[in-house]
Amino acid sequence: MAKLMRLARPHFLIAGLVLFVFGASWAILLGAPFSLPRLLLGYLVVLPAHLSVSYSNDYFDVEVDRFSVPTLFSGGSGVLVDHPELRKPARWIAVALILCSLVLGVLFLATYAYPFWFLGYVLVGNLLGWFYSAPPLRLAYRGLGELSTAVTAGLLVPGMGYLVMRGYLNREGLLFAIPLMLYGLAFILTVEIPDEEGDRLGNKRTVVARKGRGFGFTMTGVLFFLATAYFFCLPWLCSRPYPLDFRLLGFLSLLPLGAGVVGMLKRPGQREPATRIVNGMLVTRSPRRSARSTDSRMFFLTVLDTLLISHLQFYSPPITSIITRFPVTSSPSVSTPAAVKVCIPATIGHNA
Repeated sequence: MAKLMRLARPHFLIAGLVLFVFGASWAILLGAPFSLPRLLLGYLVVLPAHLSVSYSNDYFDVEVDRFSVPTLFSGGSGVLVDHPELRKPARWIAVALILCSLVLGVLFLATYAYPFWFLGYVLVGNLLGWFYSAPPLRLAYRGLGELSTAVTAGLLVPGMGYLVMRGYLNREGLLFAIPLMLYGLAFILTVEIPDEEGDRLGNKRTVVARKGRGFGFTMTGVLFFLATAYFFCLPWLCSRPYPLDFRLLGFLSLLPLGAGVVGMLKRPGQREPATRIVNGMLVTRSPRRSARSTDSRMFFLTVLDTLLISHLQFYSPPITSIITRFPVTSSPSVSTPAAVKVCIPATIGHNA
């Protein structure tokens, strides 16, 4: 049982939670009423879907993982390589978690009378996670793994948080999709760097396996720069004012950008020094070198969540509505308070 739990790699769940809360917080800041039961049930739809990916990836990547050395973020868990008898249980756990996500999606749909396409949204997210490494699509083996990760991190997970709170998706919810997709793409490139040789031997056509570690380090730095530039450009792209200084987000994004620049400048070609650089980019250890670690990108997104939440007390509905639950018989209705001035890039447009 302990070995099967190791397959879950629960530290990856932090990223999904942060992105989901980010989307939900953004929806509330734009005027969506807050409902704690709806928020919790919405995340319970996401949680098993995210957890399923760890099990399915280890199952379908077991042959490739034989050529790799597991790290905190890459190379798989290594459990199925050492214990092949657990492969079948791992696959069934992955399938069961997907079914659990879909059942909870149906429950959410029935409870809050969301449009039927909500279940399709949940299904797409689950299928994208499954076919990242599963045949016949095997996206990571066809050079599409990076795109699927970017879509998941930038659109699906934060979009789910936004959808759960607001009741619909619109252009306003896409304001941060571009930088989040850039961060998702940078993350997957970073974790591919230590696995370059193993992925090549296993015919896994990742960007790093095809282009090399130097390219991976360079692209990571470029992606971080583009995300930071986006935040600094938002005040000029906005067609209306919004009570949040986007330049502050730009300054906060200098943390992951700094880590990316270090990797971009050094970009070693050998595995061991490259892995040390990657660990330095992803993990910042305490002065006592304890086991606790912080992903600089997750730290940035967590601070971003905190910043959004801190604004809710000023621009969200009254505190008495925080635990209000929408009636089961009607779809969630949203009214934007007069105090909220929404800032939408002119290039994105407006909703009718």
